[in-house]
Amino acid sequence: MRDIKKLINIISKLDLTKMYNNDFLLTWEKSDDELQGVFNVADVLRKMRENNISSKIFDSGLAISLFRDNSTRTRFSFASACNLLGLEVQDLDEGKSQIAHGETVRETANMISFMADIVGIRDDMYIGTGNTYMRDVSRFVKQGNQDGVLEQRPTLVNLQCDIDHPTQSMADMAHIIDHFGGVENLKGKKIAMSWAYSPSYGKPLSVPQGIVGLMTRFGMDVSLAHPKGYEIMNDVENIARKNATASSGNFEVTNNMGNAFKDADIVYPKSWAPFAAMQKRTQLYGNNDMDGIEQLEKELLFQNAQHKDWECTEEMMNLTKDKKALYMHCLPADISGVSCEQGEVSASVFDRYRIPLYKEAGYKPYVIAAMIFLSKTRNPESVLMELLDSNSKRWRG
Repeated sequence: MRDIKKLINIISKLDLTKMYNNDFLLTWEKSDDELQGVFNVADVLRKMRENNISSKIFDSGLAISLFRDNSTRTRFSFASACNLLGLEVQDLDEGKSQIAHGETVRETANMISFMADIVGIRDDMYIGTGNTYMRDVSRFVKQGNQDGVLEQRPTLVNLQCDIDHPTQSMADMAHIIDHFGGVENLKGKKIAMSWAYSPSYGKPLSVPQGIVGLMTRFGMDVSLAHPKGYEIMNDVENIARKNATASSGNFEVTNNMGNAFKDADIVYPKSWAPFAAMQKRTQLYGNNDMDGIEQLEKELLFQNAQHKDWECTEEMMNLTKDKKALYMHCLPADISGVSCEQGEVSASVFDRYRIPLYKEAGYKPYVIAAMIFLSKTRNPESVLMELLDSNSKRWRG
């Protein structure tokens, strides 16, 4: 209880006023205080659950989830987070909606939101569309509330878009903070965000972009590694450089995986598609050019196959600091000899870090819950103290 109260006291000193009734779309739109607030609230919610204290702030209400891409961890993390706070989740299945009959984004946003407090969206497949769609939904529900159509303004959580994956990168950072014993110990730590070979194509850029866009906020030495031709968005690289300068950290781009891994404290080998190819893919789908899509897929698979040596092997791990860097992945990983013939990581490396990887994923429900909590409580420290003092049991077994 003493630890929880200490965390709540820290939260009370942060400027979180702009989090109230606001969305969480990109980490670099949030202040340092707001990021720390999410981490600290997530810690409080975790500790409350571990101590069998209910953290429900809703007696009723809906959280709407819209997944335009497949998901396991984020889908269940969102459901877990909403349930932790007392909301019921309703999935929006666009195939069963009136969208196919011409229903506009404005109509859909308002029709699903009559009793909704939160809308969570994953829309990561097409460059230039996902984050834009989220902002459209946000704008339309805000207008619906102002017009008296909606009793409340649902706030939106980005569950992955074409630009960023904030719930993933924030959960990853929470894992890093815990591993190194506090955010104050991260300055100067080296993280290698590296492309790795995959026998599939079209993986979103939002994970590597989210990592370099967030980790550069903490004075870390961030190395982005990829073969030539696998560049991420220029805008995100510029944000990473700006963040690194502001935090007295470092950001570099290299075309050598070994250079990135050398003396790294953390490695994050993950495949992604080239930005230019994702732009082309979006255009082809927009034109309904299926022959073009098939040809692009062949080209990208051939391009990937030229870089099979970009794999997180035991030899690569031996280049890291003391040969024992923290291996991270958003999962599922392409594991050589297990899930594919050859992929992002060797089976021996993955198996050695399997439990830490699962724990890494376990931070996401609490991070999402903290984002929701801060968007729905005007005085989060007071609400947390009220929950703590009431000591309502989550489970009476």
